[in-house]
Amino acid sequence: MAKCDEGYRCEVCGLDVPAITDSDLYLRYVLGEVPLEQLHLSRERHIRCNPALAQYIVDPSFEPAGCDGPFGKAQFDPAFVAEEERRVTHGWRRLQAVPTLGLTIAEYPLSVTPDEETRS
Repeated sequence: MAKCDEGYRCEVCGLDVPAITDSDLYLRYVLGEVPLEQLHLSRERHIRCNPALAQYIVDPSFEPAGCDGPFGKAQFDPAFVAEEERRVTHGWRRLQAVPTLGLTIAEYPLSVTPDEETRS
């Protein structure tokens, strides 16, 4: 997605990732998992094409994603799952808002927790 938000091909399904709001790469960037200087070097995919991450998005606007096998959230401790759902959902909501926030790309990553954000 880096080239002026033109879109990149998904490394999983081969289709274009048409918008930053559908980008697994940018979701991971917002979450702090991909450094800014790695964005242009990293491979792109749709959020749904990464079910190991997508399964943690819990929002009425996002159709639930399942992940089978050893990385499925059913395999993990409920406290870990709850924290990942909170963290990834917060990042996904931020990603959905990014196009309307007027931020520079360096400002996309989350800097506060959801609890801090609601108190502000």
